[in-house]
Amino acid sequence: MITVYHLSQSRSLRIIWLLEELGQQYEVIRFERDPQSRLAPPALTRLHPLGKAPMIEFQGRLIGESGAIVELLCSRYGPQMIPQTGTGAHIRHLEWMHFAEGSVMTPILLNLYLSRLGEAAAPLQPRIQSELTSHFQYMENGLRPSGHFVLDELSAADIMLSFPALIALRMGRGEEFPRLAEFCRRIEARPAWHRAIDAAGGD
Repeated sequence: MITVYHLSQSRSLRIIWLLEELGQQYEVIRFERDPQSRLAPPALTRLHPLGKAPMIEFQGRLIGESGAIVELLCSRYGPQMIPQTGTGAHIRHLEWMHFAEGSVMTPILLNLYLSRLGEAAAPLQPRIQSELTSHFQYMENGLRPSGHFVLDELSAADIMLSFPALIALRMGRGEEFPRLAEFCRRIEARPAWHRAIDAAGGD
């Protein structure tokens, strides 16, 4: 049994969705954000020094970092979701996997944090919005005709990129990036996604 330590309204939903797609047995231990600060509770820090989700307990080991978890689970239970090593598709896979938690999350997080500063953040907002636009456009352009990022069916990269894609829609930018919007609609229509939402606690 795999245990998923899930923080409400966070990137850890991707891991639950992946496990549903892979048909694996798991349990979810859910943590709620502080209603004022929106930060993770201290209980997560007692599990891991950084106090971040997702984390999974797998074969007696606690594992963090979304990309590492997705790679591990796919290599073990869904090798078809990772292109063959040495191919051009595998290089694209590596690029997108690191982009999902590296490049694109920087402007997303900056936008989130600066939004709490109100007018004090105004001088930085044009740059942040420009960075969001360029990164979302890069994703828009990177989608294949099949509607996926690396393969012509669901892959590990699609799992990872679901979070920033959904953020773009939550920001009301679906009309600006219609291919990303369609990517998200396809995700949200998948039965495994609905099961993941229920297992995660509804958010």
